[in-house]
Amino acid sequence: MPKPTLYFSLTLLLLLSFNLLTQCSELDDEFDELLALDRELERETEANGVKSSEAEVLTKAQRIVHELNNDNTERIVNGYDLVLVLGYAPWCSTSAELMPHFAEAANSLKELGSSLVLAKLDADRYPKSASFLGIKGFPTLLLFVNGTSRPYSGGFTSDDIVIWARKRTGTPVIRIGTEKAAEEFLKKHHTFLIGRFDKFEGPEYDEFVSAAKSDNETQFVEVSKVELARVLYPDIKPTDNFLGIVKSEPERYTAYDGAFTSDKIIEFLGYNKFPLVTKMTEMNSVRVYSSPIKHQVFVFANIDDFKNLLDPLQEVARTFKSKIMFVYVDINDENLAKPFLTMFGLEDSTNTVVAAFDKGMTSKFLLESKPTRSNIEVLSSEFCNNLVQGSLSTYFKSQPASVKVVVGKTFDDEILNSEKDVILEVFTPWCFNCEDTSKQVEKLAKHYKGSSNLVFSRIDASVNEHSKLQVNDFPTLLLYKANDKTTPIKLPTKASLKELAASINKHTKVKNEVAKDEL
Repeated sequence: MPKPTLYFSLTLLLLLSFNLLTQCSELDDEFDELLALDRELERETEANGVKSSEAEVLTKAQRIVHELNNDNTERIVNGYDLVLVLGYAPWCSTSAELMPHFAEAANSLKELGSSLVLAKLDADRYPKSASFLGIKGFPTLLLFVNGTSRPYSGGFTSDDIVIWARKRTGTPVIRIGTEKAAEEFLKKHHTFLIGRFDKFEGPEYDEFVSAAKSDNETQFVEVSKVELARVLYPDIKPTDNFLGIVKSEPERYTAYDGAFTSDKIIEFLGYNKFPLVTKMTEMNSVRVYSSPIKHQVFVFANIDDFKNLLDPLQEVARTFKSKIMFVYVDINDENLAKPFLTMFGLEDSTNTVVAAFDKGMTSKFLLESKPTRSNIEVLSSEFCNNLVQGSLSTYFKSQPASVKVVVGKTFDDEILNSEKDVILEVFTPWCFNCEDTSKQVEKLAKHYKGSSNLVFSRIDASVNEHSKLQVNDFPTLLLYKANDKTTPIKLPTKASLKELAASINKHTKVKNEVAKDEL
């Protein structure tokens, strides 16, 4: 009896395997037919001078990218040699941002003849499949090789995905043999590392290929003829073997002058692959954080202010190339800017902020002067010089010094016996509205910092008492005039900053002494 059982099991296994391969083969034939239709449509639109829209790219990708669910996930992942899976959630904003890049990458890889299959899974809708694949967060990219999961370690633009996928599936270096191919390559690639070798063999060439396999983000290209190399890198050095990085920015060409070892080539890339000033986004934030450059200078500004500062800032960045990484963050992007600004106590700032960090962000530094187009180069050069030399003072966040903290024992000296007008904020930690009032007081203190006869103070009424301070409603704002400390004037706490400033100006003599700024 054991023999028939074994025979039956083997037969069933062979039938299932044949059925699986047949299904995958049929799917491939179907996708190839659809792709042929897409190419025919592309030729027609290009002949009419019409460029494919994003909607058309997504529509085409829908025919190429497998939509996974609980019924087909295991079959597709195990049925192909190479599968790149995107796990996403419809409500995830980062997933939504990544999806068009994934679609464009799918189209590009299919046109390049890649054997890699791309698939996506709504992991929120199909948690069972997500668990099977090992998807625990959104978005997640995973490469499956013969059904075995491998982590994705590339970037998140369409070009990044294509470069990483080709490197991981057998094409770490693109070889160019004609001038036309070189020109076409330039149209598609904005950043790349070029290697020129008399022969594509030998120890130095092997190290070049090894570096290409190790790197996750930069396209490597190789040429043999000097005239072809000059199409890609016009200022190529007349050496036997040559390496150089090309970027689409003012600092376009950088030649490599180190030893031809994989580690040194990777190190060269790490210090030179970014633009002079990198704009941080959700898609590239991981790459920025992982930069090997020890010091980083962050410029937080709105888009218009940054455009005004960019040219002089790039000159500073060129001076400190490979020593400092310069990063721009849109100050209006709360997800990116606020976590950094909070570290400096500047989370509510709307003006341009220039800050710096050392590697690992263990120490932070702040440019105290206000940067403008006319002074940014001088200010930043001095700031950056001190940063590199290690002589820049570390910045420590603290409460604004313009608001004095008063306690019960100092109430007489700071309030009643003071010869100045005093505005006192009375609060408690458990007061729901006190935080908003505290922020207003801090802004008012900053606004009136030029006044010599007006002081802003605050007292925590939950742990401090005084016979002359009888307050039961929190928050409370009291103005103690210099010539009458016995009857303080109660200021409104629900008024706007401008209304509060008007009240202060009405009862004091400070309005002509205050610098003109906007509240």
